[in-house]
Amino acid sequence: MAYFRKLIGARYYLSGLEAEKQETLKTVSSEDGIEYRSARDSLGHGSHTASIAAGRYVSNINYNGLAAGGARGGAPRARIAVYKTCWESGCYDSDILAAFDDAIKDGVDILSLSLGHDVPENDYFSDAISVGSFHATQNGITVICSVGNDGSSGSATNLAPWVITVAASSTDRDFISDIRLSENNVTYKVSTNSSRDLPYPTEPCL
Repeated sequence: MAYFRKLIGARYYLSGLEAEKQETLKTVSSEDGIEYRSARDSLGHGSHTASIAAGRYVSNINYNGLAAGGARGGAPRARIAVYKTCWESGCYDSDILAAFDDAIKDGVDILSLSLGHDVPENDYFSDAISVGSFHATQNGITVICSVGNDGSSGSATNLAPWVITVAASSTDRDFISDIRLSENNVTYKVSTNSSRDLPYPTEPCL
């Protein structure tokens, strides 16, 4: 029951994709299989980002034996309403704007968007996220957006001054594996490998 108390709303938006394909879709096919014609997450991205925003505390977890401990989202007691606007083929402006409209009508307190356009970003008047987030902030809703995944200079997106734009940062932990170059010479390298029994034979470094 705790799971259903956490998720209090779910909508999906398909009109942009259907307009592109010029047909009403009963199923949404992708290269990796079938995407659900619903708010259900088939790719894992939405579930992942929702847990970062509002995941409940979970104890005694690890990643392949690494980073053991507890983990939680930024606001673990918050409720989640899902507005699915993106499919494997992309995110469509008409669907993004429709989701903003519904979120405003639903009375959400905060909107968290883990999506964005390619750089360079469009001007604010033609960018769906900028327009939708402006109307949301005008209705007292805080809008938080991802800055993008490129990480290079000039690659930031979602830069409208009325949104909070966030990016990933480094952590205070490294997962170290060692590369043994000779009997007494060890060079350390950052790695997420946690297995001592590799599935392939080892060879000396030349």
